[in-house]
Amino acid sequence: MNAIMQALGDSAYSKRLMAAVVGLLALGGGGAFAVASLAGGDEADAAQVQQRMIDQEIASLASGKSLASLVAAPDFVLHRSDRLRTGDSAETLLQRLGVADPAASAYLRRNQVAIQNLWGRSNRDITIEATADHQLLRLYARWVSDDSGNFNRFVVERTADGKDFVAKLDTAELTKSTRLASGVVQSSLFGATDAANVPDNVAVQLAEIFSAQVNFHKNLRKGDTFTVVYETLEADGEPLRAGKVLSAEFVNSGKTYQALWFQEDENKPGAYYDLDGSNLRRAFLASPLEFSRVSSNFGKRFHPIRKEWRNHNGTDYAAVTGTPIRTVGDGVVEFAGWHNGYGNVAYIDHGEQRVTVYAHMSRLDVKTGQRIAQGQVIGAVGSTGMSTGPHLHFEFRVNGEFKDPQIIAQDSAAASPVTKATRERFNKLAEATRMKFQVAPLMMQANAE
Repeated sequence: MNAIMQALGDSAYSKRLMAAVVGLLALGGGGAFAVASLAGGDEADAAQVQQRMIDQEIASLASGKSLASLVAAPDFVLHRSDRLRTGDSAETLLQRLGVADPAASAYLRRNQVAIQNLWGRSNRDITIEATADHQLLRLYARWVSDDSGNFNRFVVERTADGKDFVAKLDTAELTKSTRLASGVVQSSLFGATDAANVPDNVAVQLAEIFSAQVNFHKNLRKGDTFTVVYETLEADGEPLRAGKVLSAEFVNSGKTYQALWFQEDENKPGAYYDLDGSNLRRAFLASPLEFSRVSSNFGKRFHPIRKEWRNHNGTDYAAVTGTPIRTVGDGVVEFAGWHNGYGNVAYIDHGEQRVTVYAHMSRLDVKTGQRIAQGQVIGAVGSTGMSTGPHLHFEFRVNGEFKDPQIIAQDSAAASPVTKATRERFNKLAEATRMKFQVAPLMMQANAE
């Protein structure tokens, strides 16, 4: 057996190495040799280059035949993963995954299950297994289509004779695991979570949990830190999507905020609590959209249409048309319809002379007189009325006066704390959570080193 390393690089070092191999071959009779692929030229550090050894049987180096004819084709399997993109076709997907197999492309183009579940979709996880000469062996597509706790699995596999493919679509149960991550803010929350390999929907949950304490649009500071423990939902052992945040800590301008998901009873919905047992839920949400970019804060601004400085009596949230809008508190729809420059607008009466206004909507999902609950979707972002582009204009009025929604949310009453009946169980979880928060930065530092 002789060891052959794949793929010679085009550097000067590689050329010298090839010369040495040629000299060795000139000696005849089956000696041992190795070829290394060194990217980066003469400056490459050979000690840092990953080397993979492949054993092949060589019949005879003195037979007069070419080396390629004497070495059997490698039999290893290539594995690659990616996600479907909008506009993907069978050819573009397989090419991106390193597969050059016209027969596989043709099969994926005509298979009805592939047509219905792959093409025109996006963000569905794809994994392939291919031969060393880039022929497709298997393709797996996995995705979640509902909240049943299951995932869909579509498998395309080459037949035993290698002449055709077969396909199968089935479902299987998602499995849960937990992950811990920690990071430091340099410029934005999403930038910090991206650097820590935390999924975007976990970052959104993080901002939602602490929205009543931290204004993530205005008060985020460089050097702020976060630690988060969250669920991952796995399909066939591979992470498919992130689940619920189980606990979190955020340090903003030196002040620490902590949260723990806790369900007092299986028949009651869970909630986030501070580790002292106080409920983080407030009577009003800080935002009618999930964490989003604020394009115009409460206060004075230069009006983009009237071209003059005016007091801006609300908050504008830039978002794509169709983004769901939720009510920030329980109440009754005072008015839902068209109103002058507001376009499609909803006025929600929350009692005690408190009214919220949601303007420029592309659609209305509620009617005048309807009772609604906090977090209920009431419509979608649009650009109706006097608007320069898709966004939500949101106002909070108390006794007819315009108020800063963020301050109202922070000052609003909290929901009930942990009850005495479940306090002991909660305290044990809280103590374990504190320990995680203490060791998380050390673990992250160790991993980085």
